[in-house]
Amino acid sequence: MIGDQNSILRCISLIVLSLFIIACKSFSESQTGEKSLHCDPPLVKVEVKKALDGDTVLLDSGDRLRYAGINALELQGVDGKPEPFALKAYQRNKELTEGKTFCLEKASRERDRYGRTLGDLLLPNGTSISAILISEGLALVCYYEGSATFFERLLPVQIEALNRRIGLFSMVDKKEAKISFIGNRASKRFHHPSCSEAKRVKKKVLFKDLESALREGYCPSRECAKDLFTRD
Repeated sequence: MIGDQNSILRCISLIVLSLFIIACKSFSESQTGEKSLHCDPPLVKVEVKKALDGDTVLLDSGDRLRYAGINALELQGVDGKPEPFALKAYQRNKELTEGKTFCLEKASRERDRYGRTLGDLLLPNGTSISAILISEGLALVCYYEGSATFFERLLPVQIEALNRRIGLFSMVDKKEAKISFIGNRASKRFHHPSCSEAKRVKKKVLFKDLESALREGYCPSRECAKDLFTRD
């Protein structure tokens, strides 16, 4: 009788151990999302080798992917130093993507002038990396040719981040921002009035402050970003 009981206990222990191993494996896969990840066409399954900056990654295939419809500030600005929140954006992008597998949603314009693939990386639950970066105030919505779908999807995320005053959006209330910024209707970019580009804009729209421009989905001109997001 005792032997039978011990056999039963051993069987139960083995079953429990097996279930534990299966549970751990399932949990691990759910965290990485790799094995269970299925990408329905036109989505493409890709693996990220490394992050290059706050809005660009190198894929395992060797292609560089530039997130469509957003812009993180430069790791190396005109003065050679990182622009505001650029380093944090890079570090967060690195944390979110390196060595992981995603579904790639390509933009209607497949590549930019530098030959980079344009699109967005989607987690197994459908959340995009671009949306995470914007929601944390580490990147800005920015319209580019062929990125309208991404732009329209991400602008509400930016507005919500603006409301929370997080990351880059924590800087919109600074004193020097209480001026009229000059927007370009053609490009959906806006400029600090001291920026030389502002004088060349033909289709102008004026914004009373930095927040107004961002809420309308206007993106700061690359040449003017340092003037727009530098603390007093």
